[in-house]
Amino acid sequence: MSTPNITVLATGGTIAGEADSATRHDYRPGQIGIGDFLARVETLGIDAQLTGKQIANIGSEDMSPAIWAQLHDACVAAMDDPDCTGVIITHGTDTVEETAFLLDLTLPTHKPVVLVGAMRPANAVGYDGLRNFANAMRVAADPDAAGRGVLVVMGDRVFAARDIRKSRTRGTDAFQGFPRGSIALVTPSALDWFGAPWRVGADARFAFTTDLPDVPILFVHAAMTPDYVERLVVVETRGLVVAGLGEGNMPDAVRSALAHLAAKGMPIVRASRLDEGLVDREPEDDANKFIAARALNPQKARILLQMLIAAGTTDPAAIQAEYDGR
Repeated sequence: MSTPNITVLATGGTIAGEADSATRHDYRPGQIGIGDFLARVETLGIDAQLTGKQIANIGSEDMSPAIWAQLHDACVAAMDDPDCTGVIITHGTDTVEETAFLLDLTLPTHKPVVLVGAMRPANAVGYDGLRNFANAMRVAADPDAAGRGVLVVMGDRVFAARDIRKSRTRGTDAFQGFPRGSIALVTPSALDWFGAPWRVGADARFAFTTDLPDVPILFVHAAMTPDYVERLVVVETRGLVVAGLGEGNMPDAVRSALAHLAAKGMPIVRASRLDEGLVDREPEDDANKFIAARALNPQKARILLQMLIAAGTTDPAAIQAEYDGR
């Protein structure tokens, strides 16, 4: 077996973070550059050729369309390189699911693209970054990883971009998948897939763009009144995602305000603020012209709606078909 040639794109995050001591809770993400990080990886003795590129060095709460554009361009270049086996992106955990899902919608799948992060900074007791990265190398070097869409490796598990979500604030088991759990188990020495690749065709679903329309998320809570909608929606707003109660529910007055916007042509997607569960269509969705997010959480529902609106799709039935297929 030939030595894998893996492109590593660094964006910062906890995996590149450092604290003032090995036991402090607070730390600074994005402190270690890609050269220093790869030098540490070399000490693991894994047989692979790594080529690094620093895209950004930030906490992922500062992820932006401009950085997404650089990541996308670098991924496309790596996929066009016949010597490149796969791509690894180091990323902060707070928004890794959003970056992974956006890239999943806009990249082809003929080579593995794997995002990886850490829950503990590099100088903390029990740093998980190097093990996670070694696991990501195992996945990125595996030909069977192609055709599965963009993947995320955390805590000895492999997740599909459409499923992964961060469900805990701390701990190396902070990630889970829904509706599927992890799709493989991985260690630096072994990789076991749970099924065949699911994605049909190798082409990207959407053309990448940084001209993403304004789509806010309305977080529903008890005693909410319609004026929350009025304050959230501005002239530039082109769609809205509801992080609803239970199965995408909301107070009647808020529902009426949103139905008024939908009647004027604004796509309104009902998602849930809960970690797990499908949001199915309700009988009144047809009359209200609402869209059900199905298995997508609010942040991913937002990205899909942005891509659909940017592509010129605004009909509720056509948008619903896209959510039904996720």
